[in-house]
Amino acid sequence: MLPDTVYRDLVATLFSMSAPILGFGILYALVGTLVFLSSRDGFILALICGASVVTASRLMIIRGYHRAGGITQDMGTLRIWEQRYAWLTYGSAALIAALNVAVLSAHDPLIHLATVSLIFTFGAGIVSRNAGRPRLCLMSQTICVVPVSLAMLIHAVLGGPGVLHAQFFVLEAILLFVVAAMSIESVRHLYRSAVEHLTTKHDLGKLARYDPLTGLANRLLVRESFLTKAASCRADQQIAVHYLDLDGFKAINDQFGHPVGDAMLVQVAQRLVATVRGDDVVGRIGGDEFVVLQPGIQHQNQAELLARRIIRQLSDMYEINGTEMRISVSIGIALAPVHGLDLDGLMQCADGALYRSKVKGKAQVHFCEITAAGGGRAVA
Repeated sequence: MLPDTVYRDLVATLFSMSAPILGFGILYALVGTLVFLSSRDGFILALICGASVVTASRLMIIRGYHRAGGITQDMGTLRIWEQRYAWLTYGSAALIAALNVAVLSAHDPLIHLATVSLIFTFGAGIVSRNAGRPRLCLMSQTICVVPVSLAMLIHAVLGGPGVLHAQFFVLEAILLFVVAAMSIESVRHLYRSAVEHLTTKHDLGKLARYDPLTGLANRLLVRESFLTKAASCRADQQIAVHYLDLDGFKAINDQFGHPVGDAMLVQVAQRLVATVRGDDVVGRIGGDEFVVLQPGIQHQNQAELLARRIIRQLSDMYEINGTEMRISVSIGIALAPVHGLDLDGLMQCADGALYRSKVKGKAQVHFCEITAAGGGRAVA
């Protein structure tokens, strides 16, 4: 089972290029037109029209995917887009096979060479663009190659004009099977490489943005989240920046050792996540210091309510390795845009308010305010 992030990237490759699809559609139309001019067969004309419709549909579905949100869509919707893309690709493969089967009766080597070239061109494009979806590649190659190869073998059995006519068609059928098998093997290799690369990329991205101990956001992700939320920040939709520091944690860490201290930090993180809303951001910025971004508040009372709820939750008893222990937490709060829109300035302002909470007896919450000189100071 692929991680969602890897699946999203693999699906995105299906919708990343329109030019090859358009180019192949034009190539099919040119080859089909030459065959039609040679045979005046209405079935060939119908195949050309069908290929034009399928090509237009494939281009439209790529455009529709991007207009609907692209990679940001939910997983269920992405699977629907992938299915639509796959069925249209299968349609292209079937049209290629039909054209190749239709020209076998002409016994014209040049025409046959032109139509067979479509199979190799289509196969090369499938391998290069769609290797991230191996089932799609396998089905497309099967639909395109198997009917044509079987038709060639039947054509060879029935015989035809020229020396070694049957033998050449048997050889061509075998060649198509071999090339298709080699393509599928290439897809398997490219797919494994793509999955390993994307998994590593996302793992490294996660390590760069998440605290390895608690799984909370680190400074980088907190900053990115703040910048995203600050873009829509206004006076009636403020962001509260809660700066948290645990009270009594150092004593427990010194008394029981770092493994116990780490276990407590993990429990603190779990309680914080359980206390905040879904769109709030909880981060660990070092040691026993945490930050909570609370967007969409209209008054500082809402920030104070959350802060006091956090104090209650984190002040409950902890049990680690059968031993009960307690800590508390002090909080300083800065508000954006009231106290500015620069995260570093807001953190500094909230840190000043946090210091005031510590001095006043811990397990308290204080806000900061902007003085007339523009600096930050803590107020109760």
